[in-house]
Amino acid sequence: MKTPPPEPKPRMHHGAKPKLFEYARKHRDNPTNTESILWEALRDKRLGNYKIRRQHPIGKYILDFYCHAKRLAIEIDGGYHFRTEQMLHDETRTEVLKELGVTVIRFSNEAVERDLSAVVADILTMLDSIAAISPTV
Repeated sequence: MKTPPPEPKPRMHHGAKPKLFEYARKHRDNPTNTESILWEALRDKRLGNYKIRRQHPIGKYILDFYCHAKRLAIEIDGGYHFRTEQMLHDETRTEVLKELGVTVIRFSNEAVERDLSAVVADILTMLDSIAAISPTV
């Protein structure tokens, strides 16, 4: 009688390539000003005791911030994200992440810089509203 295979672990990186991890490290070492502002509010489980990662590789993308327990990507968009070509790329990226079971929430640089407390409150509301992932996802 064979022993059943172990339950699969949640896939945190969905096949991200080693080069992407290298790029993510470089991004962590050189964050934008807006990413630094938001990171101070999210790091060390400061927000609702949720573990948030920054510059997290998943699939072929690097997410600005990511909560694996809730599969929530938090993206900060600078001015170039409002160009038509970039908006189409972001829409495709969001759809791919959605297929991987990741919810994406986006904020502009201006929103983070102008009203950090509102952005943080929106993120916490989203985190609290998403059911935790099962260990087999």
